Amino acid sequence: MLCDVLKISRSSYYKNQKREKPQKEIQDETICNLIQEYHATYDGILGYRRMTMYINRLNQKEYSEGYIHRLMKLLGVSSRIRRKKINRKRTKPEYTKENILSRDFSTENPNEKWLTDVTEFSIPTDTRKLYLSPVMDLHGNDIVVYETSYRNDNRLVFKMFDKAIEKYPEAKPIFHSDRGFQYTGRVFKTKLEESEMTQSMSRVGKCIDNGPMEGFFGTLKSEMFYGKKFNSLEELEKAIHKYIDFYNNRRFQKKLGCMAPVEFRNQASNCI
Repeated sequence: MLCDVLKISRSSYYKNQKREKPQKEIQDETICNLIQEYHATYDGILGYRRMTMYINRLNQKEYSEGYIHRLMKLLGVSSRIRRKKINRKRTKPEYTKENILSRDFSTENPNEKWLTDVTEFSIPTDTRKLYLSPVMDLHGNDIVVYETSYRNDNRLVFKMFDKAIEKYPEAKPIFHSDRGFQYTGRVFKTKLEESEMTQSMSRVGKCIDNGPMEGFFGTLKSEMFYGKKFNSLEELEKAIHKYIDFYNNRRFQKKLGCMAPVEFRNQASNCI
């Protein structure tokens, strides 16, 4: 009856019943299942390049980006990431430092160059704002420490800095930031001098001088904030904690040899 309805011969039906799937078709189905699984697991943040890296790393394969991209297009799967620009306010500094880092983001070992900045979050259901102040190690772009607060003040940055010193008391890196009021005050200058760190500051209006830190903020907001709904700032704060843990320990980066930042740091530390 099915053959009559579909207007195909019975021989074609039986031939299809006995057909063995080619190895390529089986592989495509397997990879399509992985794409859908990882798209759901990582909340839609994986574009085809990062999807390729995750599939290859987690399954010990070497598929090309073009192949994964083609399958993602067939499935209608794409990254939900969107970018958003933030306008920053300028304040008159008590003192400034030269751009000693000078966009040289290369390092030989961990704890040679640290970057920092403050970024803000807001949601429609709350009049408050949430601020994040992290320290990034340029060796593997891992977030060494971070602090969150509902106030953008000196205390936020001081607590962040004290946590970094407690974690790595022997570290004496170049410490680079923009010219925000937290970093141009006399108290913070004293903290850096006591820790024997070299202070460096971006030039006015040159956010590219702190490019990797700005890049981290863009990645964080694209992957866990933009396009998401949060019922409270407390819920958002928990999501930030969870994301930074993911970023440090499970977010593979191609430039790190498909390792996560902390994994890359640990490997480098074992080689020293």
